[in-house]
Amino acid sequence: FCNWNSDYNNVREDVIFIHGFISSSAFWTETLYPNFSKSAKSKYRLFAVDLLGFGRSPKPTDSLYTLREHLEMIERSVIEAHKVKSFHIVAHSLGCILALALAVKYPGSVKSLTLLAPPYFPTPKGEQATQYMMRRVAPRRVWPVISFGASVACWYEHISRTICLVICKNHRIWEFLAKLVTRNRMRTYLMEGFFLHTHNAAWHTLHNIICGTAGKIESYLDEIKNRLKCDVTIYHGKDDEVIPVECSYNVQSRIPRAHVKVVENKDHITIVVGRQDTFARELEEIWKNASDN
Repeated sequence: FCNWNSDYNNVREDVIFIHGFISSSAFWTETLYPNFSKSAKSKYRLFAVDLLGFGRSPKPTDSLYTLREHLEMIERSVIEAHKVKSFHIVAHSLGCILALALAVKYPGSVKSLTLLAPPYFPTPKGEQATQYMMRRVAPRRVWPVISFGASVACWYEHISRTICLVICKNHRIWEFLAKLVTRNRMRTYLMEGFFLHTHNAAWHTLHNIICGTAGKIESYLDEIKNRLKCDVTIYHGKDDEVIPVECSYNVQSRIPRAHVKVVENKDHITIVVGRQDTFARELEEIWKNASDN
């Protein structure tokens, strides 16, 4: 599924937004879309995709949710369906891995690459890349809560399957209760993005994308460094407890021209949510500079 702005008058450029793990296109459409300027909305076609198995995209039970399958979904729903020839990419967390792979596949088409909290942990010599990545993103800790959730999701399949079944199957009840408790004052798009997935999609995407591609990320980064000429900008919340700030500097070490911006008092989610107006302006500036170069 792909969510895009409908105003195509005077559109000259395209932007593809890729969300992170257990999220949806609403992460972008409910935050950034309303805050882009009128001129940006008339100049850019904005495509926010729901990754395969998440949001309103198909959730095939026989899929292994591999890198190839996720990329093919983006190609079919955006690049081919809307005849996209060149584009800017904005990606968050897990989406950064897909963004790198997409950029490598279309090296002549990417005009700018903006990554938020990219999960890149260089594998120490003698370590197995997949296992090392699993230990870094899911360190088997009970605190903070988000680390505990990642540990359960990554290491304990039957427990996470049961939790997923209880939460996602009854997502409408949880959404109703959240609105009732907050007297409908709280926007629930983040909850909806969390609920609209299957355990099969989450489990395989976690293991096949975040962990399974750990040994490929360095080659992607080297390809972008050597073959792509586009600007690379990286944002990271200083208080991010999911993906540490060191990951962004790790990316910069492989792509020296990448510009890293660490945002004070922001975490994995609030790097966008809560500062969407500022970030929308920053993106518009990135796209304008890329077009001027």
